[in-house]
Amino acid sequence: MLISFGLPVSGAWARPETLTTVARRAEELGYHGLWAFQRLLAGRDQDLAPVYRSVLDPTVALTWAAAATSRIRIGVSVINLPYLSPAYLAKQVGTLDVLSGGRFDLGLGSGWSEPEFVATGSDPRPRGRRIEEYLAALRALWAGDESGFKGDLYEVPPGLMSPLPVQAGGPPILLGGTAEVALRRAGRIAGGWVSSSRASLEDIARGARVVRQAAEEAGKDPSSVRVVVRGALQSGALSGTWAQIRDGAQRYAEAGATELFYDPNWDPRIGAPDADPVRAAELGEEILTELAPG
Repeated sequence: MLISFGLPVSGAWARPETLTTVARRAEELGYHGLWAFQRLLAGRDQDLAPVYRSVLDPTVALTWAAAATSRIRIGVSVINLPYLSPAYLAKQVGTLDVLSGGRFDLGLGSGWSEPEFVATGSDPRPRGRRIEEYLAALRALWAGDESGFKGDLYEVPPGLMSPLPVQAGGPPILLGGTAEVALRRAGRIAGGWVSSSRASLEDIARGARVVRQAAEEAGKDPSSVRVVVRGALQSGALSGTWAQIRDGAQRYAEAGATELFYDPNWDPRIGAPDADPVRAAELGEEILTELAPG
């Protein structure tokens, strides 16, 4: 199982100098990737965890990290696709793939925050058809021809988007979701599944089985399907001493995960907006060092 790390995008440690330091240090320590997430705004009446209250834009933060590194992969878990047109997102993340030298992974979801749907003038429904058409539109834009795409919800007129991403066909796409229909969709039309921070070991094991079975039924090699897990530290299997956390990570591998990223953003001492930024950066560096792969 590959070991990755959460980029400083939330709360007190989400500062330019910390982002640069963590990105470079993670690369030096042999981490496979750096992951960010998306949150546009916190509604006045929403009861949200501290991690969601002050969040950098993921594509901008990942571009910053890519500029500070040369080898480590970068990914987002997840961008909520109803908020952006396929053409705009294709141009944005295609550019990031070019600037990073083909290091980008794209996680997509359909969203859950009603204030964000209102603020972006978007609607996730119908979720299944919207996701399928969105992916088809992205792939048409990254195909390198002028065929375009026409569906019920999205249309891409015949034309050419250039420059193309470095990765042939565009960045690998992973899908979020917890319902069985969402898991099956991830196996059938995407490169795999990316879990939420709330997923338990049992959720991961079930998700991995469903995703891989759906991939096999679609004629794909189930062993090629990725299962990426966000590891919220000091919760579930990833709690206790450093040794206990590493043992917990091994349990995720046994459950079927192909990649686990430790995410300090979910620790309120780090990801809360009112935390001490100096102490938050120190804690993040300690976690980064103690849990380094190998």
